[in-house]
Amino acid sequence: MRALCGAIITAGAMIGLGLTALGIGTRYGSDPAFKEIDGRSVPYLVHLSQMDRPLIFILVLLTCMTLIGLGISFLGLAYHHYRRHQEHLWRKERAAAPQRTTI
Repeated sequence: MRALCGAIITAGAMIGLGLTALGIGTRYGSDPAFKEIDGRSVPYLVHLSQMDRPLIFILVLLTCMTLIGLGISFLGLAYHHYRRHQEHLWRKERAAAPQRTTI
């Protein structure tokens, strides 16, 4: 259940990151693709320091949520496999114990 919850959190954050990428592309898509600097054509890049604060906030928040969701997923799966291994050992030990006969 922990792994499933982590996967759902990760999926939601990834969908949000995709929508954020579309929003950033829509917002800054009208800027020129290249700038002329010293007679050379240089690609025009928008840096994080030049972006709007709400877009940066959403980008950072969703990136953190993706990392947290992945962590929950992996730790949840690891804990699930550990418990199944312990159950397997317990059943193996129980089956190997000598059976007592009642009189």
